[in-house]
Amino acid sequence: MKKMADFIVKQRNKILMIAILLLIPSIIGYARTKTNYDLLSYLPQDCESMLAQNSLADDFHLASTGMLVAENIPDKNMTKLKAEIEAIDGVKQVLWRGDVLDTAIPKEALPENIRNILYSDQSTLMIISFEEESASPRTMEAIKQIKTYAEKECYLGGLSAVSEDVKDLTQQEMPVYIIIAVALVVLVLYMGLSSNLAPLIFVLGIVFPVAYNMGSNVLLGEVSYITKALAVVLQLGVTMDYSIFLLHRYQEEKRKCSEREDAMSNAIQATFTSITSSSITTIAGFLALCVMQLTLGRDIGMVMAKGVVLGVLSTIIILPALIMYFDQAIEKWQHPIFINSPKQLPDFVIHHYKKIFALFLILIIPMAYAQNHTNVYYDLSANMPQDFASIIGTNKLKEQFHMTTTHFVLVDEKLKSYQIKEIGDKIEKLDGVYNVISYEGIIGSRIPNEFEPEVVKEILNNGHRKMMLVNSMYTAADDREMKQLSEIQEILHQYDDNALIAGEGAMTRDLIEVCDTDFTMVNVLSILAIFIIIAITFRSLSLPIILVCAIEFAICINMGIPFFTGTTLPFIASIVVGTIQLGATVDYAILMTTRFKEELADGCEVTKAVKNAITKTAPSILTSGLSFFAACIGVAVIAKMDLMKSLCMLISRGAIISMIAILFVLPVLLLIFHKAIAKTTKGWPSATMKSQEEQ
Repeated sequence: MKKMADFIVKQRNKILMIAILLLIPSIIGYARTKTNYDLLSYLPQDCESMLAQNSLADDFHLASTGMLVAENIPDKNMTKLKAEIEAIDGVKQVLWRGDVLDTAIPKEALPENIRNILYSDQSTLMIISFEEESASPRTMEAIKQIKTYAEKECYLGGLSAVSEDVKDLTQQEMPVYIIIAVALVVLVLYMGLSSNLAPLIFVLGIVFPVAYNMGSNVLLGEVSYITKALAVVLQLGVTMDYSIFLLHRYQEEKRKCSEREDAMSNAIQATFTSITSSSITTIAGFLALCVMQLTLGRDIGMVMAKGVVLGVLSTIIILPALIMYFDQAIEKWQHPIFINSPKQLPDFVIHHYKKIFALFLILIIPMAYAQNHTNVYYDLSANMPQDFASIIGTNKLKEQFHMTTTHFVLVDEKLKSYQIKEIGDKIEKLDGVYNVISYEGIIGSRIPNEFEPEVVKEILNNGHRKMMLVNSMYTAADDREMKQLSEIQEILHQYDDNALIAGEGAMTRDLIEVCDTDFTMVNVLSILAIFIIIAITFRSLSLPIILVCAIEFAICINMGIPFFTGTTLPFIASIVVGTIQLGATVDYAILMTTRFKEELADGCEVTKAVKNAITKTAPSILTSGLSFFAACIGVAVIAKMDLMKSLCMLISRGAIISMIAILFVLPVLLLIFHKAIAKTTKGWPSATMKSQEEQ
């Protein structure tokens, strides 16, 4: 390690030049990385709704669809509008009443069931199908062009339209997220460090790993918009303390060494050991997300784990060059430190340790209950900004055409026409079903001779299946919708065991089932992984339990608060936030425990060792925890999308709660269970315990 450290110091100018040059391919990689705005596409490919979606794309060429509500537009103008939309690149087909009946014939001549589908008071409906899936750039661009017709009182609804709005908003807000996160982190660092310049150097240093991380995402093919928006903010909050460790150690070594090159070499060696051991737990926490069936977890986990690794490497290899280059300025421009170790905190913890422990025991059970009973929502469009053009269009579909969600029912082409008719009749009688559209249902109606069924046949009968459209008045993820889907499936299986249901409702049902499993699996695996790492690090059986309990206590409080405030969380928050909080803040617990061990090894008795551990680690924990909080809280305040707002609010609050738990609860646990720790930990220093009177 010494040879490597010496090499980094001696070749620092060349290393910095190479680091700057590597920003070029990173920028190119970032530009070429695709962004996925369709969260439902992360469902396992073997679940029923995804098999149905693939059949829609392959057999019916309906990779994605949108519903256009046109208000106060005469039929003759609708024909022109239809032609204009069909001419847009990425649009496969536009279905309107002109495709089934000459517009010269009054709409009253249409069968009632067809008229109800296409007309509502002064509004009419167009069904638009796209060539590619909802999240493809080509579809997004087509939707963007279609939305320009909003000036003509045309409103596009559906998931495809929502995804495009999400894309626009994310691209607008992402630069603001980064600017606010950086500004708030710099403010915290300014308060926690004595140098005026050091916070800016740290931000400059973090640019390299962030750029490398975002650029290397091109190797993954694509990332979700959530990952893209959160990665920079989380990487900033999670890895910034590595820079603080290096600077503090360098300044310490300079007081011992005559040459600053030797001081930096020693600092690199010492920092490498400390930050690699602490980062392993963070990396393990993020990698635990990769086991999720919902591959969004793998998306977030891989990018963030990669970001932490790059953060460690950049701190060891690139940051030393920056610190040494600006060394004189860092030392010259100083100010008083505002985040100091709370002088009364160690005595408070020691004198009230029994009360703190009692509070810990009293709170942990109800907060764990609250965490497990916090309401979660799965309807991805329900909490979007209401001024989204897509949400306005979707609301008009609900209000005027009773099309809250649409199920695409796919059955075997070998079914007889009367069987299809029977299926449609039975489904139409179910609660919440507004209407059912099938080729057999339409042909079975009394229709004028001018009606041309071939157009409808082309859409509804393709490949090896026949399609029925079921318009539901219930929203996706509604319990009534879940019951409705089960009843539809029961009817279908009376005729076809291999029948499938596609659409937002079916995909949301699978999402709920998958997430229930993922929540348990990710939590267990992340705890187990970090438990093993701590056990190996300290060669202890008891310390992993104590440290994980302290962080899990903080997680229970953080995730349990929404239960008492009546807040409903997005589904992804319940899965990933706990893992992120555990992985990112267990470092604080390791830092406190390591210092406690060192104080015992130096001959301190247990109470004194706990006091010293709190005193000496509090500034680092406070600065790190507040930096993590600052990086996320700004996004939570300004984000318009509830998904982003909720995630960042939970992560920022979790950082503060974990910080408090480590400063108050963990020292108490170490104090109370020090004898058990000594018996179950190899090489643990022996210690004595003074009574309160002796103190």
